[in-house]
Amino acid sequence: MNISVEAPRARRALPPLMTLTDGAADRLRALYARGQQGKLLRIGVKTKGCSGLSYDLSWADEAAPSDEVITDKDVTVLIDRKATLFLIGTVMDYEVKAMTAGFTFTNPNEKGRCGCGESFHV
Repeated sequence: MNISVEAPRARRALPPLMTLTDGAADRLRALYARGQQGKLLRIGVKTKGCSGLSYDLSWADEAAPSDEVITDKDVTVLIDRKATLFLIGTVMDYEVKAMTAGFTFTNPNEKGRCGCGESFHV
């Protein structure tokens, strides 16, 4: 009887769930220190818009059992566990332009965005 045992294949490391740019980390530090002191930003994905999904940002007093806790650049954000598959590898930034300012997301899972940029699909 000839039995062969194969060594388990090495698992490829997954990219981080989400990373923050310096701009996003600085803006969150400012928000956490002032008006949202004691709260954490929760990032999720909800069904909305012409492409189907949009980023959903809300404030939370603490992490829920259904949250993934991400700390990058010494800043903590919460990720709704239902959104994790849509967000793996996403980079969150804070941009200031002539007429707008806000958080933006560079998501490698996006396959397209609607014309207005408010929603995406994977």
